[in-house]
Amino acid sequence: MHKFWSETVKRTEPYVPGEQLNDSDIIKLNTNENPYGPSPKVVAAIQSELTRKLQLYPSPSADKLRSDIGQYYGLDKDHIFVGNGSDEVLAFSFMAFFETDAHIRFPSITYSFYPVYAKLFNIPYDEVPLNRDFSIPVASFFQSEGGVIIANPNAPTGLYLDIDTVEEIVANNPDQVVIIDEAYIDFAPASAASLVEQYPNLLVVQTMSKSRSLAGLRVGFAIGHPELIEALIRIKDSFNSYTMDRLAIAGAEAAINDVTYFHKTTNQIIETREWLIPEMKKRGFTVLPSAANFIFASHYKVTGETLYRELKQQKILIRHFQKPAVSNYVRISIGTDEQMNQLLTAIDSIITPQMTNQSTSTGARRN
Repeated sequence: MHKFWSETVKRTEPYVPGEQLNDSDIIKLNTNENPYGPSPKVVAAIQSELTRKLQLYPSPSADKLRSDIGQYYGLDKDHIFVGNGSDEVLAFSFMAFFETDAHIRFPSITYSFYPVYAKLFNIPYDEVPLNRDFSIPVASFFQSEGGVIIANPNAPTGLYLDIDTVEEIVANNPDQVVIIDEAYIDFAPASAASLVEQYPNLLVVQTMSKSRSLAGLRVGFAIGHPELIEALIRIKDSFNSYTMDRLAIAGAEAAINDVTYFHKTTNQIIETREWLIPEMKKRGFTVLPSAANFIFASHYKVTGETLYRELKQQKILIRHFQKPAVSNYVRISIGTDEQMNQLLTAIDSIITPQMTNQSTSTGARRN
């Protein structure tokens, strides 16, 4: 380690994002992006904003965007915080609500940024082992010393905790903040946002990267009691008052208000997901129930690493994790129907001839 590095730098283990290859021929199913692109109203709003005075700072409080998000959830803007992607919102949340002398809890298999933030901010943590079926042992998150953070649906498994279960965890941590990271919630049955007025210790974090196709703009937000939101604002304004630029704010306002387009694309992704799962099972895959815009699957003959490597050779990117408990699994983002058909064709060329013959006779293609 370099002699000029601080102790903070030395203890960090940076998050490793999914591959971003500069190749237009790649079918990109590794970072859970939306294949349909943003609403045309988003593009129009950004183009309009480009004609304004970009030499002026954007609104530091983004009040209209906060009001628009609040209106979508039946809340006022004081319940909403916005930031430069949900990762930034999560980072601010670690600083705002977790202490350096109290252990927080999160699942042992989950979004791998959580231990990164904990180490960066010197917050002690306990990784709670999942059940054998990858479900969360709910009672293990009760009465946490320092707080709780849970992704729901979880990543990379895609498993979903129903609202009653989330409420049980929140209610059993009355003196600590419980963060529910809902990056994929718009592909699931319901958000915990409905609980924030009842529980002042609940913070719900969401992103516009997935369901609203704004991964390139970096827009995230939190929903919670006004006192929690005030804490996040204090952290932001002590770090960078202008975390969101004019184009991101304009695009996000258009995206949250185009409910028709939002429902059209999310419903299409859910429909494709529900079609893909049995097609994968026909080919010998075990697929976990998914409430996200991806599936988590393993094959009984072909390893996860082999699938990742050989699909990459065919210019299809999926995500493979080296962690022992999930090393035989791959995470596959839901793309267009055409992309999913190309994926299945590629998989058929990789798995055993017997399985290929079986899938050819039973696996109808989606039109």
